[in-house]
Parts: sequence; C-alpha cells; structure tokens
Amino acid sequence: MSCNVGGIDRIARILVGLVVIGAGIYLQNWWGAVGAVPLLTGLFGFCPLYLPVKLSTCKK
Repeated sequence: MSCNVGGIDRIARILVGLVVIGAGIYLQNWWGAVGAVPLLTGLFGFCPLYLPVKLSTCKK
C-alpha cells in the first residue's frame, strides 16, 4: 500500500472529514460516520478509489 494521496489533496480530505464529522455530531445523524472516509484516506495517504484509474497526487 503505497502513498497515492499527496499534499493539498491530503489536507483537503482531512479538513472535509473533520467538518462532516462535526456536522454529523452537531445534527445528531449518521453523516458523521461518512466523514470518517475522507479523514482516514487523508491520514493514511492512500485512497483505494485511485487504484483502478491509476491516479496519484503524490510526488514521486
């Protein structure tokens, strides 16, 4: 599992994940769980959806 999420993409995913989790907690609904996906892909630097299209935003 190599890095395929880099720099700005990674920061954006973490921020979006935190905002969605915060909104889910505030609104008391299940959207908070959805926010875990971009947060985790940002933290780990790996997105499985990038594999089929052979996309990478990491600098080699």
